[in-house]
Amino acid sequence: MRKLIDHMAGGPHITIGQFSCKGVKAHNDDSYGVVLPEPSLLQTKGIAMAIADGMSSSEAAKEASESCVKSFLQDYYCTHESWSVKKSAATVLGAINQWLYRQGQVQYLSNRGMVTTFSGAVLKAGLVHLFHAGDSRISLLHEGTIEPLTSDHQIKVSTSQSYLSRAFGIEPDLDVDYRSVAVAAGDVLIFTTDGVHEHIASPALKSIIAANGDNLDDAAKEIADHARANGSQDNLTCQLVRIDHAGEADKDSYFKQLTALPFPPDLNPGQVFEGYRIERELYASKRSQVYLAFDPQTSTRVVIKTPSVNFEDDAAYIELFTREEWIGRRIHSPNVARVIEPKSARKTLYYVTEYVEGQTLREWIDAHEEPPLVEVRGILDQIASGLRAFHRRDMIHQDLKPENIVIDRNDTVKILDFGSTRVAGLEEIAAPIDLPELLGSLDYTAPEYHLGVKPSKLSDIYSLGVIAYEMHTGALPYGRGFASRRDLKKLQLTPAHEHRASLPAWVSGALGKAVQRDPGKRYELLSAFLADLTRPNPEFEDTVPHALLERNPLGFWRTAALIMGLLNLVLIVLLAR
Repeated sequence: MRKLIDHMAGGPHITIGQFSCKGVKAHNDDSYGVVLPEPSLLQTKGIAMAIADGMSSSEAAKEASESCVKSFLQDYYCTHESWSVKKSAATVLGAINQWLYRQGQVQYLSNRGMVTTFSGAVLKAGLVHLFHAGDSRISLLHEGTIEPLTSDHQIKVSTSQSYLSRAFGIEPDLDVDYRSVAVAAGDVLIFTTDGVHEHIASPALKSIIAANGDNLDDAAKEIADHARANGSQDNLTCQLVRIDHAGEADKDSYFKQLTALPFPPDLNPGQVFEGYRIERELYASKRSQVYLAFDPQTSTRVVIKTPSVNFEDDAAYIELFTREEWIGRRIHSPNVARVIEPKSARKTLYYVTEYVEGQTLREWIDAHEEPPLVEVRGILDQIASGLRAFHRRDMIHQDLKPENIVIDRNDTVKILDFGSTRVAGLEEIAAPIDLPELLGSLDYTAPEYHLGVKPSKLSDIYSLGVIAYEMHTGALPYGRGFASRRDLKKLQLTPAHEHRASLPAWVSGALGKAVQRDPGKRYELLSAFLADLTRPNPEFEDTVPHALLERNPLGFWRTAALIMGLLNLVLIVLLAR
């Protein structure tokens, strides 16, 4: 038995017990395992665990099950911390399945070469996320009741014979079952291969686990022995994981963690602060101060951001401030401002970024009334490149606006400010504080934010669409001032060509599609939006009214003749008088 305890507030605590043997067979094709990661990953990634049963007719059954379990437990922690559990596990398991399939095809010239069942789980923030294919099984013992959490993928041929309908390594594409279940302290996750669970009933399982108390290794062995005594002719593997703490953070310890570093005081020019020499204040608001500073170690200028003392007791504010640095240090793109790791342990709460010398996109827009389309597209390409860096990490920026974009002296565009960014992996962590739902600027946030709908990458595309619209026209697609559901109902899109008559129809159409109120009518991909701004899309050819002579020559001349006739009639009347 191993008691696994975290070293980070809010992380899960577990106790495990394991047993596996070949049973009556000549060799053991089962594999299993649990990984407790480093404390820095415990909250963001959770605890991964798995069991697998190599198919007996497979030529490399043991290698298949062992590769599947080891690869999952190792590679899951190599995925980005910002990814959700589902995205991380699905990415890893898809690669594992394709590798097993290719190995079977190349080494064994069949799709039966390396085949295994697999049942995996990740315990994170009070939830266990389950991934499953085959007939190995995960069950939950909760308050005296055992419930199977996975469904066996079997086709019954007779009462004594069945076949796997789904497993890793059979086909290049595999549908892996996924679900998440809330768990609590005292619950026990029971991992078994079919050699065990087909030969032991729930009452016996409960009785054995209860009788052994904290000796979970003994309980796992006794469960396997019971199955063998009941006639099991297969390998016997049982892994028990008792949840001692599910991973939710309590409010007091969470706030203590957030406030471990004190807020720094106001900084003055010439002052040395944490090894940096302050040159001047760049910006100050009720929420933060931003300073230009000099780093004597690297002989470069940097930017230091400090929190406002007005929020020293505001847990939500501190959470967002610390999250901003966490996000910035995980984004790597030439079009996103780089967050710099401090040279030594910090004594106060602040963070450092590169200094981008140039003009904001707001200043650029104000200085260019009708900019060349090619210049606008060049800037938008770079903004989209930076935005993709967020989306690849399963992040949504949420506050894209001209004030948060800078064009440096080399015409490189960089996105600033990550304080509003939504991170899928962090959203799964149930922080005991309420964070504000609407964090961006009203004129640039998508309408779904105001309707309580969960934002997506399409919400960032909307924001980029508004910026693109403003760069082309100097105006906003819906004007200013909507901040409620009532306002949203009144929204009427003004086509871009009405602000700038020289704008091609296809550009106006592309801008209109990007800022649709309904996310389902917007572009799904940034690349598609940029492509439609680069070359004409026939879909938008008729979106801008053409002159009547171009659209209907016969109608034009008829109308002209009618007008001329009326004018002649008026002249005749006047002359007669």
